[in-house]
Formats: sequence, structure tokens, C-alpha cells
Amino acid sequence: MSGLDFAVIIIYFLLVIGIGIYFSRRTNDSTEYFLAGRNVGWIAIGASLFASNISSEHFIGLAGTGSSSGLAVGHFEWLAAFMVLFLGWIFVPFYLKSGVFTMPEFLERRYGKASRMYLTSVSIIAYVITKISVTLFAGGLLLNKILGWDMMTSAVVLIIVTGIYTIAGGLSAVIYTELVQAFILIGGAIALTLLGLNEVGGFTGLQAKLPPEYFQMFKAFDHPDFPWTGIIFGAPILGVWYWCTDQFIVQRVLSAKNINHARSGAILAGFLKILPVFILVLPGLIAAALFGTTGDEAYPTLVTSYLLPSGLKGIVIASLLAALMSSLASVFNSTSTLFTIDFYKNFRPESSEVELVLVGRLATTVMVVLGVLSVPLITMLSGQLFVYLQSVQAYISPPIAAVFILGVFWGRANSQGAISALGVGAVLGALRFILEIMVKSGTSLGSFEWFATMNFLHFAVFLFVISVGVVVIVSLFTAVPNKQQISGLTLATASEMQTDLSRRMDSRDDKWNKINIIASITLVVVIFALWIRFA
Repeated sequence: MSGLDFAVIIIYFLLVIGIGIYFSRRTNDSTEYFLAGRNVGWIAIGASLFASNISSEHFIGLAGTGSSSGLAVGHFEWLAAFMVLFLGWIFVPFYLKSGVFTMPEFLERRYGKASRMYLTSVSIIAYVITKISVTLFAGGLLLNKILGWDMMTSAVVLIIVTGIYTIAGGLSAVIYTELVQAFILIGGAIALTLLGLNEVGGFTGLQAKLPPEYFQMFKAFDHPDFPWTGIIFGAPILGVWYWCTDQFIVQRVLSAKNINHARSGAILAGFLKILPVFILVLPGLIAAALFGTTGDEAYPTLVTSYLLPSGLKGIVIASLLAALMSSLASVFNSTSTLFTIDFYKNFRPESSEVELVLVGRLATTVMVVLGVLSVPLITMLSGQLFVYLQSVQAYISPPIAAVFILGVFWGRANSQGAISALGVGAVLGALRFILEIMVKSGTSLGSFEWFATMNFLHFAVFLFVISVGVVVIVSLFTAVPNKQQISGLTLATASEMQTDLSRRMDSRDDKWNKINIIASITLVVVIFALWIRFA
């Protein structure tokens, strides 16, 4: 690290803090603080979706898994392109027309209060177990490798810097810092990838130095991490939950000026999701070829190697910090939104706007402390960070995805079916989580060991099928949903939503729609072409 590198990093910190302070002057009410005044354009939304998603665990985890098993982990990135299309074309109209602040709020309108409370509680817990703790762990690993700081020191520094602009400026600050951070993280990652490829002799030279299976996206049925059956049937379930129903992501499209901006932003994010395979997974293969480094050390090894000249190293490190801080800021803001709107305002409906903003800011602090305390859990499950993150999500997401999908596509689904599926799914998911920890700690489970050792993507399919079955069976044996309650919230009743907000957002621009359709088709064709290339 040279003086020029540190100067670049300091300039980056000052830039993002400056953006946060600028937007702090505009957070006078809850809509502005939690949803950026519902006035964000499509470019900012697309960049924010991408930057929120790409965090330090992607730099560390994708490269780490890539160095150990090849390009197959990139399936999650390319499948995400289909998920954001699903978000933009199917879910966005319902979310924006209903005018909700949170996903649990939407679930309450479709099913009832019990479903709302469940989703709020599970989301906050999941953010601590996965998003906050994994981001801090990966960031700590990075800063330890580069600066020699211990895990807790790194976590505290990152939290303080990120917290300054997140707490001050709300979602506006988060989104517009992420717009800047998206360019920084993409630029830094591309620079390191190109230098690494040049050093290894190009893509041909890389292929010559690694086993052929590293470059095959589709793995055998019995592959321990990425069997083709799990990728095709299991990964999309995780994707629907993450991209279409999770407050962490969906809050960005809720802030859109209208449906067209929200949809175009989602499509832009889909195109951006093509990049991680080449700028995050591929560097892992380069690290394995050049230095023999595998696992979570792969990307930090590249960053600290001789590949990066003075100044450019600072830019690459700034890109890593940008990825880390953008996700931290997103989860902080989403958590405070969930707590404030779904818990606090629900029990204190007379709360003033100033009070709601204050509670939102205070909620962030508690979540940060819980996130730091949960960091040790990660090392118990997997040495490959990204696999850990995906596996934990596989235990949480299937019942939530089932309830949202059936809620929109099947008008007969009712509140009893939804809460039953969420409850059964929670028990089975928690049981799998506990039993897996026991098995990896050396405990023998006898005939139940299959349940704890089943591939996490296959488990996601298993849990999703059970959840759908519970919703269907319980709904058919209980009362038909009230027609007034589901009006405008299912595909069959979509045209019945006639609020002032829905009328404003139904004024479609035909030319804009045609462009979105063409862009969506192009995105699908590109993804299939890439799959064929690496089949």
C-alpha cells in the first residue's frame, strides 16, 4: 500500500460520506427516509440493485468457490437475470399499485396480520445470520489480509463509516452512494481481472493451467455443491425469494417514480448480473492458476500480489470497500424500515413522522451489534463463504417464496394456508440448520443423517414442494378468501386496484414498454448463449 493508494481510499470515503450528509437535509418524513420520496429514476435503481447485491462476500466468496470448483458458482449470478425480470414484469405492478412500504405489509394485505409479523421477524433474523454477519466477516477477512487488522476492529471501522451516511440520509443516501459505488466496484474488478488474465496468458493460458471441469458450468447430479438438478430446480426458488420478495432488494423498486422506472431498473440490474462470472468468479480461477490459492483467500491474494501498480491497488481496494459498504448500508436501511413500519408503527399508529424517522435510525444500532456477535457462526458451517450464504438462505426462503407466488397466481390461497406453510417451513428449516451444525461437529444422526447432509439446493426443492402442498391443502379445507381483501392483489383481480396511486402508475408509455420488452428478450438470449458456451 503506497501513499497514493491511501489517498484514493480517503477520497472514496469522503465522497460517500458527503453524499450521505447532502441527503440528510431532505429526510423530513418517513416516505423520504425509507423510500427516497418514491422519486428515484431507473438508472439509479438498477445500479442500486446491483451494488446492494454485490458485497464483499461476493468478492471473497465467489472468487473463493471459483478457485476451488470453477465457474459453476456463477449460475447464481446468471439465474438472477431471470429473477429480476420476474420482479419487474410480475411483482412490481402489485407492489407499486398497493403503495406498501415493506414486503410484510404487502403480505398482510394479501393474507393477514399473522403472515406480516412472521415475515418481519424472519427477515430481521435472516439479515443478522446472513447479510450483516457474512458481509462483516468477508470485510474483516479482506482488511486483515491487506492492513493486518483483526476481525472485530475491521467490523467496527466499517460499521462506523457506513453508519454515518446511512443513518443520516436514509434510502436516498443509500441509493445514490450505491450509484457511485456500482461504477467503482465494476471498474476495480475489471482492472484486476484484465491484469490477472494478462499475467496468466489470457483465457487460453488459464484453461491450460486448470482442470477442464473448472470451465464447465453444469455439474453432475452428485456434485457436493452445485448439482445440475439443484441449479435448475433449487436455485430459482432462492432467487424468487431474494430478488422478488426480500425487503433488502425490493425496497429499491418501491422507491421508483413509477412502474416503468422500476421495471427498467430491474432489467438494467439483470444485464449487470452478467458481469460477476467474469470479474468475480474468474479471478478465483486466476488465483488458483497463478498462486495455487483456493478458498476465501483467493481474491485477497490477487489484491495484495504484484499484479496491481501503485494507485490502481487503491482503486481496487476502494471497489471492495464500495461493495461491502453498499450492502451494509442497504441491510441497515431495510432492517430499520421493517422494524419501524411493521413493528413500531403497527403498535403505535399515532406516531409522528419525526418519531418514525428517529426510531428507524435507532433500530440500525441494535442490528449492527447483533450482526457482529453472529460472525463466529459462519466458520462453523463452511470454509467457502458464498456456499454458506446460499445454504442458509435455502433453509429460509422456500416457504416465503411459495406463499408469495401462490398469493399472486392463485386467488384461492388464504391466510390459514399461508401461515401454516410459513410455520411448517420454519420448523423444517430450523431443524435442518441445527442438525447440519451437529453433523459438522462430529455428531452421528443415524437414519436422520440424510436430512442434514442433503445438498442445500435439493433441500430447497424439498422444502418448497412441502410448503406449496401445505398452502394448497390447508386453503382448500378452510374458508375462501374475502374477495374484497384479495382485490387487485392477484393476477385474476389485477385490474381491480383503483387507488389514486394505481391510476397515476397505470399511465404507461407504449414506447418505453416496447424498449423494456426488447431489452428483456435480449437479456434472456444472452444468458442462454452464455450457458451454451460453458455447458
